[in-house]
Amino acid sequence: MNNYESEEIVEAANIAISNLLPTKSRSLYDIAYNRFKKWCAEKNVEVYSENVLLAYFSENAKNYKSSTLWAQYSMVKSCLIIYDNIDISKFPKLIAFLKRTDDKEFLMIKVGLILGIAGACRTDELVNLTIDDIYDVAIFLDCKKLQTLRQRFHESLWLPMWEICLNSGKCSSQPVGKNTMGKNPSVVASYLKLPDVACYTGHCLRRSSATLLADAGVDITTIKRHAG
Repeated sequence: MNNYESEEIVEAANIAISNLLPTKSRSLYDIAYNRFKKWCAEKNVEVYSENVLLAYFSENAKNYKSSTLWAQYSMVKSCLIIYDNIDISKFPKLIAFLKRTDDKEFLMIKVGLILGIAGACRTDELVNLTIDDIYDVAIFLDCKKLQTLRQRFHESLWLPMWEICLNSGKCSSQPVGKNTMGKNPSVVASYLKLPDVACYTGHCLRRSSATLLADAGVDITTIKRHAG
């Protein structure tokens, strides 16, 4: 078998590779990648191991918000795959670190979304849940207050105490209200840079829950019973 690749093949491959990055934001990807390469050169790093990436993002975490870290990670990841054939998405400790920093800012939002989508909840149902409405079942927490929520959640759900929660990196005793909970989907949409952010309201939780069930092949009767 002839393993020789002609100049035409190599040129075509290079053109294809150059088009893998988004055209409009390619410059941002190059900036993020070159910043990482410069940091590696300053640290005399030649091998891009998981520890190297951990050290790099740990240093950046001192100056940037979680959303910025994830954006930088995404761009560096894409460039390393294209230019160096290295997939840092397979670095579990790096992902765990980024998620931990993410929790400092978005823990309340993530918990609210998990519960809202899992239970097809309305925002007022979510904000009315308190620590008194849960009990410990092995390593899980199960709702015991509302019959409708019991039917939807079944078992093995973790409920937060909304009156004392970690929000924007600070532990606050200010209750999370219906309006704040209703804005969570738009915050997520903004974080993901989706269009028409204002369209993502508290109603998205129930709709997303029903859509996920339908996509999984659940019959319409079960979906109606789930949504209440």
